[in-house]
Amino acid sequence: MAKQKKKDTLADLIPDAELRDRMVSHLYSKKPLLSEGSVFSELLQGVVNKMLEGEIEDFLTEERASGEENKRNGYTSKQLLSAAGPLSIRTPRDRNADFEPELVGKGQRELSSGVDTQIIALYAQGNSVEDVRRLLSKLYGLDISAGKISAITDQVLPEIQAWRTRRLRSLYAIIYLDAVHFKVRHEGHYDSRAFYTVYGIDAESERDLLGLYINENEGTRRWGLVLEDLKERGVADVLIFCTDDLSGFSEAIAEVYPLATIQKCIVHKVRSSTRFVDDKDSKALRRDLRTVYTASAREGARTAMAAFTVTWGSKYPRLVDSWQADWEELMVFLDYPKELRRMIYTTNPVEALHRIIRKLIKGKAAWVSDTALIKQIYLSLMHNEKFWKKKAFGWKAIQRDLTQIYGERFSRHLIEK
Repeated sequence: MAKQKKKDTLADLIPDAELRDRMVSHLYSKKPLLSEGSVFSELLQGVVNKMLEGEIEDFLTEERASGEENKRNGYTSKQLLSAAGPLSIRTPRDRNADFEPELVGKGQRELSSGVDTQIIALYAQGNSVEDVRRLLSKLYGLDISAGKISAITDQVLPEIQAWRTRRLRSLYAIIYLDAVHFKVRHEGHYDSRAFYTVYGIDAESERDLLGLYINENEGTRRWGLVLEDLKERGVADVLIFCTDDLSGFSEAIAEVYPLATIQKCIVHKVRSSTRFVDDKDSKALRRDLRTVYTASAREGARTAMAAFTVTWGSKYPRLVDSWQADWEELMVFLDYPKELRRMIYTTNPVEALHRIIRKLIKGKAAWVSDTALIKQIYLSLMHNEKFWKKKAFGWKAIQRDLTQIYGERFSRHLIEK
């Protein structure tokens, strides 16, 4: 009869009696296994340091075999994040400064645990630094300072800079320009910041966020700088700009892109021009105004506007005047075929982007700096890229229309298939 193999005991697996007792005690305590100060954290720390010792011994053995005179030269100490909590690591050094450990590389702050990635993902979901700290403590038993979390999220700053300065397409069929406002702490008080969003559709229907810009306020001069930046990054031509009704916007666009057509957002115009309409008039007035911008052609829109003026002009002369003043740029969409009209009569595509941002950061009062704001919004948008980077619907028909309207100015940017 075959001899039965002896089963390993706990003492066989963990010869150190003190360590064995502490591990058993920790397990029965029901405390998190992977937490700072736990016996498992201590065990992992010891294993990592032992492995680093083994790496430098192997390295020096190879050095000596090749005739190099190289020796140990002390240690470099650092904190390393891990799923078991922060680890105190002592990386051995050599005199020639040639040793580079494989387990923990130079500049590495995390032991392949996904902690950095998890922190950035939580931050991208709209959580504040303090929220992230609490979640890590609750979910993983990790006690990581707010400063350390900020430092980890700062890892994306070079990526953001590269993204903000990347080269763009030479032509965009449509670019939507809009702004959303946030509060940022500055010198002990809170200031409003205009967060400019530039959202474009290229000749092949690809939607993309072309840039994110922060300024102290929304103004035509600021938008002029944004447009100059687009030009410097390779955008030579834009067919149609869709904008809100900010005064002077058209002049800023014409200065940089003189050939571009400008469509002022109908939705913005309705909202801003009816702000001071009496409640008792609101429903009827909006119904009559709707007949203007839902007309099938400019002539019908002009007729509807004349009727609107007769009905409401005496009571709301400023409303009528504001529509008359912006008439040409409000009615541009009527010069285009139906498929294209629905895409340009409003800046709603970029406002949908803003809704994603607002939803992610709902309830957050303010940011500690402009950098913190741009960092979180960038991460939030990239985290939700699938919602705003979809191809434009029905683009084949729109391509045909744009080719017919703009000729080679548009068609030479199409990719041959």
